[in-house]
Amino acid sequence: MRCLLTSLLCVLTLSLTAQESCPNVFDYDNDGNVAVNDFLAMLGYFGDTDADSDGVWDSEDDCLDLEACNYSANPSEICEYFDVIGVCGGFCIEDADEDGVCDFDCGDQIGHQGYAYSTVEIGNQCWFSENCRYLPSVSPSIEGSDSEPYYYVYDYQGTDVTTAQSTSNYSTYGVLYNWPAAITEGLCPSGWHVPSDGEFTPLTDYLGGVSVAGNAMKSTTGWNDYNGSSGNGSNSSGFTGIPGGNRNSFGDFTSINVYSTFWSSSAQGSYYAWFRTLSYNNSDVGRSSQSQFSAYSVRCLLD
Repeated sequence: MRCLLTSLLCVLTLSLTAQESCPNVFDYDNDGNVAVNDFLAMLGYFGDTDADSDGVWDSEDDCLDLEACNYSANPSEICEYFDVIGVCGGFCIEDADEDGVCDFDCGDQIGHQGYAYSTVEIGNQCWFSENCRYLPSVSPSIEGSDSEPYYYVYDYQGTDVTTAQSTSNYSTYGVLYNWPAAITEGLCPSGWHVPSDGEFTPLTDYLGGVSVAGNAMKSTTGWNDYNGSSGNGSNSSGFTGIPGGNRNSFGDFTSINVYSTFWSSSAQGSYYAWFRTLSYNNSDVGRSSQSQFSAYSVRCLLD
């Protein structure tokens, strides 16, 4: 709130021209005048805070953690931390022999629950480049819950895990998780996690924004055509988003070859949660919320 009262006093008591004796911290259009438009912009910040007291409002500050290795008031950057070999913003999660040489680099495979997942570096993040496969149990699509974990394999309507894992849909698309299953501890390897709603933003920003990032994230095969044009993407990011469909809130398997949906770890209220969507008919990355009863794919993100 620094300078807030001072600035408010200046706006209310001075003429519409700048006065050198008062700090024009709300001269948003940089025209040398603290005018009505600047005052309206200032009002929009009531209720905002500056938790780290760096002079940048929290709503605009990308890093509030003083312990971040790249903490800086200006310019503000997304928080980064030292990895296990001391690299700020590095991806190393293991150095078992403590020789200062990373035992894992982003782009290497990471073993988890008997399977080696491919990984890819996109901007300052390290992602799984394939869907999670963790399948402790399996259910037919009609069974489900918005409070207990449920696991599904597209088009499989039985309950035998071994049989489900032998299907081509499991091999290609992995597992569909209701939201309670998606946030189950152990779904991702140690040092990895299901991304929050906000952690998808650096991904799409790095790829040019939500209106074009979908093309860079979609796989080069498997997507339905749309109006005579291929729905496949360029996969220039290496994310390899495949159109594995989902189990909708009515308990039906749907949208294979049409949509790819990924849960975030962020709930919206008591019964909904945020997710991202890739589509066959555009290059967008959609953001929406849906019932936690629904089942979507999951990708892991390095801590």
